Formats: sequence, C-alpha cells, structure tokens
Amino acid sequence: MNSKMNRWRSSSFLINKRFNFSRKEVLKYLSKKTIDSAYNKISSWKNYKPTPLLNLNKLNKKLKLGNIFYKDESKRFHLKSFKALGGAYAVEKVSKGKKNITISSATAGNHGRSVAWGAQRLGLKCKIFISQYVSKAREIEIKKFGADVIRVKGDYESSLKECKKLTKKNGWQIVQDVSDKNYKLVPRLTMAGYSIMIKEISNQTNKYITHVFLQAGVGGMAAGSVAGIARYFKRIPKIIVVEPTNAACVLKSIEKGKMTKIKIKKESIMGGMSCNEMSLIPWHILKKATNFCVSIDDNQVANTVGMLASKSFSTNKIIGGECSTPGIISLISLCNNKKLKNILNLDEKSNILIFGCEGDADKDLYKKLLLKSKKLNDN
Repeated sequence: MNSKMNRWRSSSFLINKRFNFSRKEVLKYLSKKTIDSAYNKISSWKNYKPTPLLNLNKLNKKLKLGNIFYKDESKRFHLKSFKALGGAYAVEKVSKGKKNITISSATAGNHGRSVAWGAQRLGLKCKIFISQYVSKAREIEIKKFGADVIRVKGDYESSLKECKKLTKKNGWQIVQDVSDKNYKLVPRLTMAGYSIMIKEISNQTNKYITHVFLQAGVGGMAAGSVAGIARYFKRIPKIIVVEPTNAACVLKSIEKGKMTKIKIKKESIMGGMSCNEMSLIPWHILKKATNFCVSIDDNQVANTVGMLASKSFSTNKIIGGECSTPGIISLISLCNNKKLKNILNLDEKSNILIFGCEGDADKDLYKKLLLKSKKLNDN
C-alpha cells in the first residue's frame, strides 16, 4: 500500500444544507415504471450479465472501515463502461423499430460508443461528434461500431452545438444524455439504463450500504444511481457526489441552490467528468438527495489507476480507467481528515459503495497512467 496515501487531500467539501431525501420526489423524475422497463429490456439483450461487485479488502483494512464495494463496470458488455447501459438503450427506444433513420450524438467518449453500438445492433446509420480534446484511441473505438465520427474544434460544448445544428438540418434523431427543459425523454431513458447497476448491487450483497460515492459530469450517472437507490434499496445511504476540481458544477449548483454554469479553466484528465453545467433532470434529483459534495484534483488519478492494477486495494487485479478513480481518491482523502471522517460517520461499521465506471476504454491513456504511476512510486 502506498505510504504517501496519508497525504491525499480533497480540494473542496460541501455539506448540502437543503438535503431532504424523498423516494417519492426522486421517483417523480425517474419513475418505477421507467426504471423497471429499462431493466426488463436490457437484461434480455444477448451477453447481458451483471458486472462484478468486488471488495477492496486491503483498502478497508488500511482505512479501518467495514466493507468497500467496487462495482466493476470494465466488464459491461464489450464496451468497458457503464455507459453501455444508457445510450444503446435510448437508441432502441427512440428508433421504435424504424430502419431508415440516422442517429446522432456528441460525446467525450463512452456515451458515443454506447450510442454507436446501439445503432449498429439495430442496423441504423450513426453520426458521432467529438471535440478536439477527445483522444484518437476513443475515436477509433467509436468507429469500430460503424459510426461516422466528426471531430469539432473546441470543447465538448462546441461538439454538441455542431451536432444539434447538423441534426436539425438533416433530420437526424439525436440521442444525447444531457437534458434541458425542451429535451427530457432521451436523458431519462439513459439514466434509467444506469439504474440497473443499483438493481444488480441489491442482489449482489446482503450488507446494507451506508455510503455511496457517485462521480458526476452533467450528473446523469449520479442521478440514475440515486433513482435506483430510491427504487431498490431498503435503507437510504449517505450520498456523496465527487467531481474534478476544475469542473465542480454539481457542487457549485448545490452551494448556490440553483443550476450554475461554471468556466472550465483547464480540462481534467477525467475527461468524461469535465463538464461545465448540470443536466436538468439530474439537478432536480440531486439537489436534495445529495448529502455531501467533494471535489478532487487530477494529481492522484495515475496513482490510483496503478494501485488498482497492482492489487494494492484488493486481492483482485482491477482495470480501472481515469474516471474509475474519483470514489477511491475522495474516500481516502476524507478518511485522512478526522473532522470530515466524523461528519460522514465513516467507521468500522461503514459499508461503502464505489463505482469503477470504466476500464481501459481509452487504451493509450490507460497505458500512460500506468507508466506515470510506476514512475511516481519508483522515485
């Protein structure tokens, strides 16, 4: 176990003063019927099987906690990411069996892969828009599913803008995971897909989960998981949302009590989480259901990727990409701060749930992070 772990720190911590978890309120935005339909459909797909729920049994001893469960989404279909549950399902629902439509989407990587796969499964044409910051490796993976990939100058927002413009012009069907007041159905379907992770977890352990760490970009995975918790868990755990320091739009929104757009000065290495504004439905769900918000820097990402692979946290070798690290980094950081550890009631009775939301979805970046981790630990 890395002895320098004692120095890990989070950069921001926020207690949600408006916290008031209500199952009824959460399920108003993502209904039981929508959640159940997603599970019934996706669980009938070829090669569907629940992803492993691993125990980080070495880390829990180090941190003196009960159990640390790690949902390993690197094993999700052949897409190596939880996103396989969302975009592909939304494509199936919105296409309604039609074969003469073209699906479009903008992505930082994994969502586009899921949409492209969903389109390929149904024999549909597909156009995926990516920004200049999306790696070549991610572009190649999307192309493997037969999609046309259009690279746009600028950031994710620029790629989304271009996608919307050309979709309107050409009469395509957009499948986006970001909701606003005029676009709710597809993001809702996508989030319903994500709730399946919670359904699986509820069958994979008989321990009551006391704390859940949820990564947030625009908030889709976090809100979909919270809806899953409202639907499937008997007891509601403490919910902690984790974001990159430079892209903490959920933290800022909860702090101000309204959706708040932030300016990203520097893109995070956790590219899929580098988002400047929340999605609308996730905001409605997360604004009262979140207990705490944490933001973390990029500086322990490589280390954490390396430690997952080298069995430092668990007896299992785990392939976790950059966006699989935030739950672990924030948990260690909070445990290093006695005051925050006490506020969260993290102790030997705690059963913590962390999402390893992707594997080596970007193989080139994954190799770089492993190499960086080795260099850091050799010094």
